[in-house]
Amino acid sequence: MNDAPPRKIIHVDMDAFYASVEQRDNPELKGKPVAVGGGHRGVVAAASYEARMFGVRSAMPSVTARRRCPDLIFVKPRFDAYKAVSQQIRAIFEDYTDLIQPLSLDEAYLDVSEDRHKLGSARAIAEAIRGRIRAETGLTASAGVSYCKFIAKLASDQNKPDGLCVIPPGKGAAFVAALPVKRFHGVGPVTAAKMERLGILTGADLASWPIEQLRAHFGSSAEWYWQIARGIDERPVRVNEGHKSVSAERTFDVDYVEPEDLRRETARVAGLSWQRIARAGVRGRTVTLKVKFADFRIITRSKSFAFPVPDESAFLAAGLALLEGVMPVEKGIRLLGLGLHSMVDDDPSVPAQLGLEI
Repeated sequence: MNDAPPRKIIHVDMDAFYASVEQRDNPELKGKPVAVGGGHRGVVAAASYEARMFGVRSAMPSVTARRRCPDLIFVKPRFDAYKAVSQQIRAIFEDYTDLIQPLSLDEAYLDVSEDRHKLGSARAIAEAIRGRIRAETGLTASAGVSYCKFIAKLASDQNKPDGLCVIPPGKGAAFVAALPVKRFHGVGPVTAAKMERLGILTGADLASWPIEQLRAHFGSSAEWYWQIARGIDERPVRVNEGHKSVSAERTFDVDYVEPEDLRRETARVAGLSWQRIARAGVRGRTVTLKVKFADFRIITRSKSFAFPVPDESAFLAAGLALLEGVMPVEKGIRLLGLGLHSMVDDDPSVPAQLGLEI
């Protein structure tokens, strides 16, 4: 760690954003279990807290969600509405700092080391921001306040919904030590399962491992794991850092060979991926298909266009066209992924249409 004064970082995360916007705009939905998404592709994009009480989660097949919550109300996504609210929230952020790194439509990092309004503390700034979000949008936000991005993000999830959690520099390592590693961003489900097999269940367990042993098991990621286990994260809030790609993938319980099954699963992955694309508020010109075969061989196929992919149906059509290029398959396919790359600025002057026929 260097000798510079600690940063003051806030991670703001809207509470059940899509579903909360729907409940705000339709009073009949207030207090009821709501799922945004579903439709013929059968994937939940977002769930209200009333639905989450039944175990309904984003990316869950709608049939599973309805089984867990028979009274679940599905509503069609309105991404234009979500983006408009996101712009309102961004304007509030900009009143407190120029150092803003959006992660999606509903969350962002803010560096408030400079106390622009002389409020006295990062806690006070976070409270002011949350208060204005409630007053100006009718929605609630949770916030984590700390000296680094990693802990601020963990803290924002600590007291959800409508909560605030502050972790000062002297308490960062102890805070991390008590948490399960599966909550750490940068530790995905596969890595969390591997850590569990090695007996690493908490931040304290992770911190007890020497860096050499971590390298032996986790390669180039070892340095990051070693640092975050000690509450160390020196990454700055990057104002101009955007998404280089957005994607989703699914590993199947069985290996698929039949074109019918593969097309169905491609549609399902496309729906999940497009939800993430819309949530991130990005546009891109390249669609990429990822295929992992039963023997674990991986191939990717891409298609680029002159203009950004305009909507989910065009995204799916491109994905299906790429899939046709790898069929028929002799060996089963155990995983399919679909992503958007070659991101472009969200400039109204850039036409939202495909430049080439698929």
